[in-house]
Amino acid sequence: MINKIKDKIISGEKITYNEALLLTDAPLKELLKAADEIRKHFCSNIFDVCSIINAKSGRCSENCKFCAQSAHYKTNISEYPLLDKDTIIKNALYMAEKGVLRFSIVTSGKALTDKDVEVLAETIKEIKSKSNISICASLGLLTDENFTKLKDAGLERVHNNLETSKNFFPNICTTHTFDDKVNALKAALKSDLSVCSGGIIGLGESMQDRIDLAFSLKELGIKSVPVNILSPVKGTPFENNAPLSEEEILKTIAIFRFILPDAFIRLAGGRSSLSDKGKKAFLSGANAAITGDMLTTYGISVDTDMQIIKETGYTVELIN
Repeated sequence: MINKIKDKIISGEKITYNEALLLTDAPLKELLKAADEIRKHFCSNIFDVCSIINAKSGRCSENCKFCAQSAHYKTNISEYPLLDKDTIIKNALYMAEKGVLRFSIVTSGKALTDKDVEVLAETIKEIKSKSNISICASLGLLTDENFTKLKDAGLERVHNNLETSKNFFPNICTTHTFDDKVNALKAALKSDLSVCSGGIIGLGESMQDRIDLAFSLKELGIKSVPVNILSPVKGTPFENNAPLSEEEILKTIAIFRFILPDAFIRLAGGRSSLSDKGKKAFLSGANAAITGDMLTTYGISVDTDMQIIKETGYTVELIN
């Protein structure tokens, strides 16, 4: 059954929803092998690596139950307004020197103010004048006008995770909706920006919810798909969520590859909890990663990641 579905996808046909559900009961070893074959066929051995900077931390008005930065919870994280231009530029240039081809500016909150957007536009212009690193940003629910302003400054990609399925979303956040996120992605696309969107696993969702998320991303045409693994944060409603087994994480990534055969499936937050730092996942469907520290948790160093990428036979390239 696995090979039949794999061959169908490689021949150019799309997996059906029912076929994706069948994969949840498939033998893991065979599933991972087939996912890797799909990845090789559609994406070759190209690896997309990016880094992020937490450019504005905490005090977020939204009540996402997994998030250490929400003002609704007491999590003892560092809180600060938008970082100054020099700090953001210094981080971007450091990553460029290390061979990282993509740099993402991430800010907490539902949306940035127009003033903050102006500052970021100036920052992005200066980064682009000093390096060739591609600039992404995760800035909440911005307007078409602000997205256009940032694109004109040199922004190339916008990130906004859908987080989970539309059905499960109200269980993780009630201050904005799944459709709000979809509309923000559509606004970025309208401004001719590429988009990056994925989710978090381990929130309490079912495997079917993960499949629903993957199909939502497919419908939007998303080609950069971060998969975060929940790192329960003390003080949040999900602080006692049981960690997922590595087998379940690998199965989820493999099924995402079947649904999104030509996407860059990016291991993101929580990867450092994996015993091999994600190496097996990179041979089971994933072909991208966020390197360095995450927003409020430690990640994996750039040097370590570059070694892992080399050992798994990949070549780092920038894919838009």
